[in-house]
Amino acid sequence: MRKVYHLFTNIESLPTLPLRAFSDADWAGNPDDRTSTSAYLVYLGNCLVSWKSFKQKSVARSSTEAEYRALASAAAELAWIQSLLHEMLLPLSESPPTLYCDNVGATYLSANPVFHSRMKDSAIDFHFVRERVQNGLLRVLHVSSADQLADALTKPLPKTRFLALRHKLCVSSGQNMNHKRKYLLNQSQEYQWKYQLSKEESFQ
Repeated sequence: MRKVYHLFTNIESLPTLPLRAFSDADWAGNPDDRTSTSAYLVYLGNCLVSWKSFKQKSVARSSTEAEYRALASAAAELAWIQSLLHEMLLPLSESPPTLYCDNVGATYLSANPVFHSRMKDSAIDFHFVRERVQNGLLRVLHVSSADQLADALTKPLPKTRFLALRHKLCVSSGQNMNHKRKYLLNQSQEYQWKYQLSKEESFQ
């Protein structure tokens, strides 16, 4: 019971963490059937905790429709992660999760019913996102295409663009990860050695 109490005490002392996501779509990028590719990235604080890239099931008639489908998938993932974190009693920011999209039409559509005629083929996605926005459970904001991190998961990119996005994603190559693991392992072993040494000195 002491360990459980100590665990919950540490959780309560953690700073509140914002939950945010980036969603993007490559409209009609598949040359065989002209379907689009959706992708999203979810961050808890500065840590990437969830990501996905997938082919949309049907052809989107506009870039706004393709982007909105990706946005709806990201919104559903945010809702699930938020529910999971609440069950784990992890402190979250009081402000609703923020979802970034680089398509102006899809961003306005999430809060403006005037554009409803454009989304007749994706009515469920439209109502799902719009309901969460109206209830204050989600914020949808526009982000420039240059800062759209999910772009790296939707289509092939030039090397410079890909490396720039990889750097922003805080993703390292396998070689760098091995160096980091060795460094952390050495630090851990050094700490254990110092702790054991101080423990032995205290008994002398």
